[in-house]
Amino acid sequence: MAAPKDKTTPPTEPFKQALAACMRAIAGVPELEVGFAADRPTLAANKARLPEPPRKMSQRDAAILRGIGDSMALKLACHDAGLHRTMQPEGRNARAVFEAVEQARCEAIGSRRMAGVAQNLSAMLDDRYHRGNYEEITDRADAPLEDAVALLVRERLTGLAPPPSARKLVELWRPWIEEKAGGNLDRLLGTIENQKKFAASVRDLLASLDMADELGGEPESDDEDRDDSDSGEENQENQEGESEAEQSEDQTESASAEASGEDEEGETEASETDAQEMAEDDSADADEAGEARRPEPPLSNRPPESDYKVFTGKFDEIVHAEDLCETAELERLRGFLDKQLAHLQGAVSRLANRLQRRLLAQQNRSWEFDLEEGVLDAARLNRVVIDPMHPLSFKRERDTDFRDTVVTLLIDNSGSMRGRPITVAATCADILARTLERCGVKVEILGFTTRAWKGGQSREAWLQAGKPAAPGRLNDLRHIVYKSADAPWRRSRRNLGLMMREGLLKENIDGEALTWAHGRLIARPEARKILMMISDGAPVDDSTLSVNPGNYLERHLRYVIEEIETRSPVELIAIGIGHDVTRYYRRAVTIVDAEELAGAMTEQLASLFDEKAPSGRGAGRAPARRAG
Repeated sequence: MAAPKDKTTPPTEPFKQALAACMRAIAGVPELEVGFAADRPTLAANKARLPEPPRKMSQRDAAILRGIGDSMALKLACHDAGLHRTMQPEGRNARAVFEAVEQARCEAIGSRRMAGVAQNLSAMLDDRYHRGNYEEITDRADAPLEDAVALLVRERLTGLAPPPSARKLVELWRPWIEEKAGGNLDRLLGTIENQKKFAASVRDLLASLDMADELGGEPESDDEDRDDSDSGEENQENQEGESEAEQSEDQTESASAEASGEDEEGETEASETDAQEMAEDDSADADEAGEARRPEPPLSNRPPESDYKVFTGKFDEIVHAEDLCETAELERLRGFLDKQLAHLQGAVSRLANRLQRRLLAQQNRSWEFDLEEGVLDAARLNRVVIDPMHPLSFKRERDTDFRDTVVTLLIDNSGSMRGRPITVAATCADILARTLERCGVKVEILGFTTRAWKGGQSREAWLQAGKPAAPGRLNDLRHIVYKSADAPWRRSRRNLGLMMREGLLKENIDGEALTWAHGRLIARPEARKILMMISDGAPVDDSTLSVNPGNYLERHLRYVIEEIETRSPVELIAIGIGHDVTRYYRRAVTIVDAEELAGAMTEQLASLFDEKAPSGRGAGRAPARRAG
């Protein structure tokens, strides 16, 4: 007689357990945490989140989910994130192609070794492009170049044709790509097992596709790796013996590493040293975000240079949350926010209370006695009773450095934050503001987005002006004050509900938002100023990037961060939600899921308050890290 079925176990649970076990086996990471949620798939550190499988799952649904899991597991097994960051281009378009091709390499390794994995990945890709309606496109402008290049690379590495839903996309680009970089595509197969040589070959491919100006600087040894790759020496990389050319390459790399680790000892030519310093300054992915990035000494009078400009600021706005929405609507949105995260508030409150205990423990109260004014000292009233002519005694509490602090929470209000991330961010900001206020620390909550998608009135003005070249920023900014530093929490609480308003979240221009928030902080009278940025991606504004270089906004963001971190008394922290912000900020943490935001925010603030108040520029900073 068969055992009765457990009605409390969801029918998809065995499949989920098997899929998680398979991912751990492929990735070679036994401690990999696999979760399922009705949200976009994400992978960071040793945590993966997959879409929740449907209760009535078809064979195709299962293959698609397996494909997503296999793709993540192969990236963990075959991808070195640190090496990837040192090789990736600076430009936005080139970086997108580079990222897509690296993912194709990882998936190709699994497809070549396991037929089942190849089938799962094909199902996943077919579903992805089917959802994007790529079967109907007829114009290259609607076909992403990075997807076309990645699918052609996959075809070269595995022999598998593009999935049916992506065939039109590939065929639109195939003639141009084959003409420009057909030879580079053929050479990728020989380097598939060596990520560094493969990345160098991809950089050559990008140069062939007219993206050389977006590559940025690169290590000297990378040039030699590419030369070796072109000559076919990578086919012998698994052999124990090395050729004389490879030995020479190793010696050159060693010499280059020694030269880059010392302060210009004269063993390299001046031009090589200059190129290396530029690469270190501009690299998006320095493994150590330390002092070596500074192009100038801290006390240098030479101002840094930036080519960033604004076409028109006439349509920008700085607005208070209550001015964007009626009071009744704010109350309704705040109620919706509370209902969305009712289960999370308890956990966030516990973390906030723990932070409060740590902060209050540092506030050793001390008083000055026998003063002529202040608070009446009741303990010394006996003097007046004994001698009525004796003057009253007053006392005053001494101000502490700890209390003389202001914290600004700057929250990304872009469209990619829609849903769970913005809901959690609003709740965490609300609870932390209340907690810090109890401890005598003033808190300001700000948000940033744009007024329109793809340009708005700024773009219209540019079109009417005759489309001048290189116009700079081409969108209407919207900077929102949810809570000013001097406003009490109880009066600003409902303002945070505005983040739940449909249509508010659009695009994000991080550099100008940081400049705005920093300017507000600098004007404050407090001795210690802390700025925390909460974001889930790099700056993106389609209108600006369509008529300027692909890394235009990102380059400006790096410039602003460098200014604040090296020339300002403001202490800057960043938290990235599913996005590696450690390549931008010196003090940063990256979290996988929005649910981890509360812990990351409280831990970062607690670590700052545990330190002594900074006495000068650049004090109080710690190395960047990743959560999880």
